[in-house]
Amino acid sequence: MSEEKTELKRTLGLVDATSIVAGSMIGSGIFIVTSQMSRDLGSAGWLLLVWVLTGLITVFAALSYGELAGMMPNAGGQFVYIQHAYGRMISFLYGWTVFTVIQTGVIAAVAVAFAKYTSVFFPELNNILVEINVFKITYAQIVGMASIILLTFINSRGVQNGKSIQLIFTSAKLFALFALIILGLAIGFRGDVIVQNFQDMWNASRTVIADDGTINVFPLAGSALLGAMGATIINSLFSSDAWNNVTFIASEIKDPKKNIPRSLFLGTFIVTIIYILANVAYLALLPMKGNPNAADVIGQGIMFPSNDRVGAAAASVIFGDPAVYIMAVLIMVSTFGCNNGLILAGARLFYAMAKDGLFFKGAAVLNDRQVPAKALWLQCLWACVLCLSGKYGDLLTYATFASLLFYILTIGGIFILRKKEPDTERPYKAFGYPVIPALYIIITSAICIDLLIYDTRNTGFGLLIVLIGIPVYYLTQKRQPAD
Repeated sequence: MSEEKTELKRTLGLVDATSIVAGSMIGSGIFIVTSQMSRDLGSAGWLLLVWVLTGLITVFAALSYGELAGMMPNAGGQFVYIQHAYGRMISFLYGWTVFTVIQTGVIAAVAVAFAKYTSVFFPELNNILVEINVFKITYAQIVGMASIILLTFINSRGVQNGKSIQLIFTSAKLFALFALIILGLAIGFRGDVIVQNFQDMWNASRTVIADDGTINVFPLAGSALLGAMGATIINSLFSSDAWNNVTFIASEIKDPKKNIPRSLFLGTFIVTIIYILANVAYLALLPMKGNPNAADVIGQGIMFPSNDRVGAAAASVIFGDPAVYIMAVLIMVSTFGCNNGLILAGARLFYAMAKDGLFFKGAAVLNDRQVPAKALWLQCLWACVLCLSGKYGDLLTYATFASLLFYILTIGGIFILRKKEPDTERPYKAFGYPVIPALYIIITSAICIDLLIYDTRNTGFGLLIVLIGIPVYYLTQKRQPAD
């Protein structure tokens, strides 16, 4: 097989890489998850603190990853880092989990979110196409699958196509988000809603709606408050995830030893600022607590907007009735661009695994456009299957929890490789080492323990998916040399 068919070309610059980081992070989460978080915490102060903590965790991780990216600017990124630090089996478990749920599960969930917001313009998409006992397929799921297939086809025609879509859609959603924030703050600061929200900003509580519609409020303090923060942060962490995808395409980035660390910091920092400001805008426009039965979106507050669409409720205060359609377009743009970045990057990880004998051999072959088309289509196939599962919320919990486990391992790898490979060139060294990487490991480990205690079912399934990879590894690697 010729060299040109197996080696990727470096065609992406710093702006492209930063666009992939930011574009892969911003999907539908920022427009939705704040409602659930507000019900879990009940106060503006604790809500913003969790978003700030999420931003710090994400930026800490990105700053730490820069060292590994500079050392190993190869396709596969995190998979390569884990293998250098821990060996083939652990790197396989990472790749296995990325393929089964982390990458493909998020692609599926984001695609269906895209379709659901498309249904604002075409309500028929919510109709059921097939129903067999409890198994249902809606037209929205079909549209979601079609969007995955379309983006996969576009990316299979060359990295320049994926790059162009990423730049266009990331620029569009950043512009729209900044507009929402600026207008929201300008209008919100003229009223008294934000003053009311911050009057008792540290009085935390958990709000639950009973089956009979009764609203029950439970005060939170001490360990109960810490537990609630640890459990609800999974929502903001999901909204901030996928920043590491740029490391998967390291072999296609120009001057990767400098541009990948820079793009990781710039992308995560930009998105963190946007997310915090967006939540301040929500608090400026909508009361924290509301009535789920209120006739207007302001009365419903941040806690109870229809289908948790807090972004749409905030936009309604700014734009009135057309806000439903404005936000639908914004989220369609956001999710479509998000999935383009996920699809483009994920296939490069499976390509790297295949080249190392840890994935289907054909995934290591490049097409005549110098992209791993077979890896793209395998990813597409499994993501489409997950679109039909209907378990989007569960998939996101599994994916985010599993991601956190491997982020901890990867950043722990910095300490291991400092001892194991002390002479390897490090164009960029982890900022604040060893304090910043150690802080990330401690904080994220505490969050994982908290999640296992307070959301045992979903996080347990996420851990189970990882562990299932162990027998799969030994079954598929019998003929492979030992580590």
